[in-house]
Amino acid sequence: MDLSVDEDFQSFVAGRQRSLLRAAWLLTGDWATAEDLVQTALVRAWPHWERIGGSRGLDGREGAEAYVRRIMVNKALDWRRRRWRGEVPTAEVPDAPGPPGLARETHLVLVRALHTLPARQRAVIVLRYFEDLSEADTAAAMDCTVGTVKTHASRALASLRRHPQLSELRLQRSTS
Repeated sequence: MDLSVDEDFQSFVAGRQRSLLRAAWLLTGDWATAEDLVQTALVRAWPHWERIGGSRGLDGREGAEAYVRRIMVNKALDWRRRRWRGEVPTAEVPDAPGPPGLARETHLVLVRALHTLPARQRAVIVLRYFEDLSEADTAAAMDCTVGTVKTHASRALASLRRHPQLSELRLQRSTS
């Protein structure tokens, strides 16, 4: 590969790494696993960069980002299927920066609720609402139909609405 392809890939990584890491963390719930997931996705995308990346790719940067996100979702689902089930969750989440404007407690409740969802429903919520992808882009990233995305989103949102801690948050906000 020539130097311009290398520079283009480095530019993509520098510009999108934070967003990819945030999405990976929401998919996995663990910073170390999220970093591994982003790294794995980038390693898998690199050999195909001339075809998918930057201005030389078929769809430009959007296509490259969609390609990397699809790798991330597929790997996260693969890892979840193979994950050792003997882990014991802890009451304390390690110090991690939360989204701006959210109180730490609210952020922790949202993250805990998100991780009660099945993997594919969580992936839809992360891609649709945290990453602000369209239904079509989410379907492409997950290799499914738009109808499947809508079904997973509907079920996930219904489940989140029933989550007791989220209900308490809604009540607290309405009374204050």
